[in-house]
Amino acid sequence: MALDSQSPSGDAELLARYASGDRTAASVLTARLVPPALAVAQRLLGDRAEAEDVVQEAMLRLWRAAPTWEVGQARVSTWLYRVVVNLCTDRFRRRVPQPRDDLPDRPDTAPGQEARLQAQARAEALQSALETLPERQHQAVVLRDIEGLPNPQIAEILGVSVEAVESLAARGRRGLKQALSGRQAELGFKDDA
Repeated sequence: MALDSQSPSGDAELLARYASGDRTAASVLTARLVPPALAVAQRLLGDRAEAEDVVQEAMLRLWRAAPTWEVGQARVSTWLYRVVVNLCTDRFRRRVPQPRDDLPDRPDTAPGQEARLQAQARAEALQSALETLPERQHQAVVLRDIEGLPNPQIAEILGVSVEAVESLAARGRRGLKQALSGRQAELGFKDDA
């Protein structure tokens, strides 16, 4: 198997190679798994540094699990997402509510200041609205609508049925719509009603 194989079984093979001492396999697996896991953690926590800590802990747990990993037991990425979501849940529950003026700066990819400010306002509004959702709805919306994971994988990550994922995501979307209602003009969206 080539080290750049993107298949789920390829992840398990890379993990097995790591367990056998292949550091190149660990490097490839890290490059493949960390960016999406970090995106999920950052969306769930709203804090880049805290998200990095969570993903680092999740990867450490993966490396510790590598020697006993059974191919076919679960997809490596699904297992990692589940650990990330659980660690985020633990951190979120321990948090003391803080004002949201600490959102990270977004990279300057917008053509002008106005567009950049508009994009930042939209991102802050979305993050604030996400934080108003109940925990499971928040997780389902982030995993499904922001990260684009399929419902069966989300069900496995959250430990619920596919139908529950669909329900959680739908209720979460309705909650976001309600939280953002009346802000279309402020956020630069035209009202299509």
